Amino acid sequence: MRDLLDAAMGRAPCDLLIKGGTVANVLSLEYEEADIAVKDGIIVGVGSGYSGVEVVDASGKVLIPGMIDGHLHIESSMLRPSAFAAAVLPLGTTTIFPDPHEIANTCGLEGVEFMWEDSLRTPLDVFFGAPSCVPASMYETPYKEIGALGVAECYSKGWCSHLGEMMNYPGILSGDGLPWGKVLASHDRVKTAHLPGVAGKELCAYLLSRCDGDHESSFAWEALEKLRRGVWVMLREGAAEHNLAETAKIILEDEARYARCMAVSDDLTAGTVLADGHMDHKVRLLVGNGIRPIIALALVTINPADYFRMWDRGAVAPGRIADIVMVNSVEECRALRVWKRGRLAAESGKALFAAAPAYHPLPQTPKLEITQGGEIFKVKARDGDIRVIEALPGLVVTRELVLSPKVLDGYIESDTERDVIKMAVVEKNRGSGLSSVGFVRGFGLKRGALASSVAHDAHNYVVIGADDRSMLTALRCLAEGGGLVAACGDDVIASLPLPIGGLMSDLDAPALCAAHAEVSKAAEALGAAMPQPFMAMSFLSLSVIPELKLTDQGYVNIAGGGRLDLFTE
Repeated sequence: MRDLLDAAMGRAPCDLLIKGGTVANVLSLEYEEADIAVKDGIIVGVGSGYSGVEVVDASGKVLIPGMIDGHLHIESSMLRPSAFAAAVLPLGTTTIFPDPHEIANTCGLEGVEFMWEDSLRTPLDVFFGAPSCVPASMYETPYKEIGALGVAECYSKGWCSHLGEMMNYPGILSGDGLPWGKVLASHDRVKTAHLPGVAGKELCAYLLSRCDGDHESSFAWEALEKLRRGVWVMLREGAAEHNLAETAKIILEDEARYARCMAVSDDLTAGTVLADGHMDHKVRLLVGNGIRPIIALALVTINPADYFRMWDRGAVAPGRIADIVMVNSVEECRALRVWKRGRLAAESGKALFAAAPAYHPLPQTPKLEITQGGEIFKVKARDGDIRVIEALPGLVVTRELVLSPKVLDGYIESDTERDVIKMAVVEKNRGSGLSSVGFVRGFGLKRGALASSVAHDAHNYVVIGADDRSMLTALRCLAEGGGLVAACGDDVIASLPLPIGGLMSDLDAPALCAAHAEVSKAAEALGAAMPQPFMAMSFLSLSVIPELKLTDQGYVNIAGGGRLDLFTE
């Protein structure tokens, strides 16, 4: 920094001078007419009287800090990190804090190393969270369990900067040494949280772990209680989780509450990014829901920077990294130019860099031998009603229903007239073939089957279907290489291979979106009425989200006693 003093004092020219624009100041919550002087990738001056080797006229434009996503899972986009960067940096996102626990579940620490290595191939700054819950709970089967020593290795190897979301809140509350060991291994690092519906004494007890950045609020009352207890509230807006409008109400009621809030993505598809945007989209949503534009901007810039103790970014100010975005207005928030560390990285929505070729020496998924016919999906009828998962559009939480089954020849079958269809989860990470069968409502499937190797968080094979024959066809297709599948009878209608850990593609965002559109169209043709059906299906196995889920080990209600039987008797 000492070498930059002459440029800061105006005694020497800077490398880049952006003149005549309006700076959106998220530190003072105001707009000011000022030039921005940049030297060696650092903002050295904001004001007037500077000269530069390169001068950019920003007259009539607004200059904002590079935007930051404080919580996401890159794997959910089905893009590898370098391809994800090429999609979001042109939108004004310059820093992200992803949790790679998806690929850690399917590939162990080798998966975390792959994500880190691939992220280094782009200008985007990527700070990974060490996976804290592999598996998410004892009710899921990952490739390998990652304990406190594995978390410590993520730090010592330089792959991770903070602790990823601590989903095992029952373990934290019970004093279990496994999750607490990971907290200890993280020492004074930032530790992120996972608190769906956790309130009262349980919330207070969980916060003793100092895991305090939570994205799981679905309701304003929930977000407000967490804020009052010291949580940094992450207002989530993903592809299938639309919580921002509801949770932002706490800021509408009292704007001062913005100071410990931020907007995050959690899970996004590549299609959502291309169609709607990334953090720029969240700014537009916040403004559209009544949040003052400069406050909306702070929620995606200075606030996540402060939470993650990244004092070198998040604002247009001296000494900060020159991550700068030119827009017409904060309200519109569409990036015209994006500078990363003082270098032009994107213009007019186009990246000025290319994603590097993929390199992924990852563990191979064990071959699943399917010797049965449809027997793997057979459910012999018994007296009594059955538990059914009710999937809710736009939410990752589900409800537990108790319904009478449709019985045919002594076996329970899918009941498309009542929208109650069969669901199966088959373990894939270790090759055991362990499987379980349940039922789900809310997808509207009329015929055929949908299957995926994306099934949070252990990412075993998940299949839903109107008949066993179609489900078997879809599962066999998955076993050949993972991905997303739509099948009917003996025919695979459409599929999207995901060769990287069964989670990600080698394609860039436009090509991936085209392939995803085909398989989504096929799902719609089979009657699927749920928005983003494959994304919604992926959360049906996430045992740490209430109420009822299905894993390879059976039904789980994490808040209602753990393992549950299909039958209620």
